[in-house]
Amino acid sequence: MWHRARQVINYVNLSTPLGLLIALIGGARPRRGGRGLILAHGYRIPFPVAGAFTVGNVILTRHDEGYLTGRLLDHESRHATQWAACVGLPMLVLYVLAVGLSYAVCGDHASWNPFERLADLEDGGYARQSARWRRPRE
Repeated sequence: MWHRARQVINYVNLSTPLGLLIALIGGARPRRGGRGLILAHGYRIPFPVAGAFTVGNVILTRHDEGYLTGRLLDHESRHATQWAACVGLPMLVLYVLAVGLSYAVCGDHASWNPFERLADLEDGGYARQSARWRRPRE
């Protein structure tokens, strides 16, 4: 039930149409996936540097079909929910700020990024990094 509401919210807030446009520009092949998601394989633009990324209900990846499964799909599905919770496009600004926070705290874009932490770092393939001030001095 929730995935249907998320699907509608992300269409209305224009994040899913933006994701489809990015897929088109990036040469990805979108197809319907479960949970109201659209899986777009074969993305060709080298930015962002990630195995997969989500815009609205569209999950984009450079990899072939079969890559977006299991824990990674769960992680990206949580990002789709975050797009709905952020009312769409403000997610872009909030995510960039969260990346900056994470770099400042630990030198890594994901470990202290609240969006990645809430989507479960390990499910996304990220290792947890400790804060700079908690690391042993060399």
